[in-house]
Amino acid sequence: MTNSLISHRPEIRSARLWMPERVIFTPAALEKPYAQQILARVQALNLPVEELPRNRLTGLRGESDRETYDISKRTLAVVIAPPSAFKLSPIPPSADWQFHIAEGCPAHCQYCYLAGSLSGPPVIRTFANLPQILDNLAAYKKTEQATTFEVSCYTDPLGIEHLTGSLAECIRYFGERDNGYLRWVSKFDAVDSLLDLPHNGHTRCRFSVNAAPVSNRFEGGTASVGGRLQTLRKLALPRSQGGGGYPVGLVIAPIMAMEDWEMHYSCLLDEIGDGIDFDCDLTFELISHRFTPNSKDVLLSWYPHTKLDMDESKRSVKRNKFGGIKYVYEGDTMKALRQFFEREIQRRFPHARILYWT
Repeated sequence: MTNSLISHRPEIRSARLWMPERVIFTPAALEKPYAQQILARVQALNLPVEELPRNRLTGLRGESDRETYDISKRTLAVVIAPPSAFKLSPIPPSADWQFHIAEGCPAHCQYCYLAGSLSGPPVIRTFANLPQILDNLAAYKKTEQATTFEVSCYTDPLGIEHLTGSLAECIRYFGERDNGYLRWVSKFDAVDSLLDLPHNGHTRCRFSVNAAPVSNRFEGGTASVGGRLQTLRKLALPRSQGGGGYPVGLVIAPIMAMEDWEMHYSCLLDEIGDGIDFDCDLTFELISHRFTPNSKDVLLSWYPHTKLDMDESKRSVKRNKFGGIKYVYEGDTMKALRQFFEREIQRRFPHARILYWT
């Protein structure tokens, strides 16, 4: 079998805690009590803090798109969430609703889902009006049915948790809600502060994982897949065994039809089985690689030397109801990928649930 060496995993590697070179607060944000908690956190880490003269982010653009990217990825901005953040949107099949406690991510994934989704420089913004954001969720909860809320559409909340504490606040909030459930996903691994929180089974912690050729080449600044699985294990273990007792999940994404993909993804599933070798509340979400013309342009400006396959001639066009297009794998490839994952997951993890394929 060809390319067998590329499946080799390096030893388990934790992600370095992201320490921004610049932490900026808008005046409006500093008026919020929650911003004072964030300020205390970043000051305790001896990070440089700057108060902006106006409620407008400045000094983020460089002479090129790549320089703007570099500046933005080294900056944490503490701001007020805009009014649009209080008008939630459904996000099937992941959850009933999405809400946002931050925007932007400190990782450097060359297939980044946020490329083209957020306007302006990709600075990491966290919202100082978090209590108001959480209070607003009550209006979206179904009366007597379980309602799920996804918090990681526009950010990796764990990647900035040591600076914000916002994810813990969300977990506490949902731990006290009847029929309200939180969902978050990460590629980072600093979870010790979350283990003892009173989640009451209302938060599902998920980790995004991929085969070695994808994770090793395209996921910069993150914990290794082995590190993520070790962290997932820690969150899933019962409290009596030193774990967090959380429901957990794995998001295998973006699934890529690379050379020898069956071998590479079989190795990944073996690794998952070695890490999660006990009964727990486990789900899988399966997302094939796709891109839009806009996201391709943005990604190439951020990563001009990327080896990511974004050849439109090898893809099918999928249109949404608004006329937008995305490039997905053609039908036979999608069918083969889906059948492989559904068969292998059911065989290896008979008690787990596959929530969706897309």
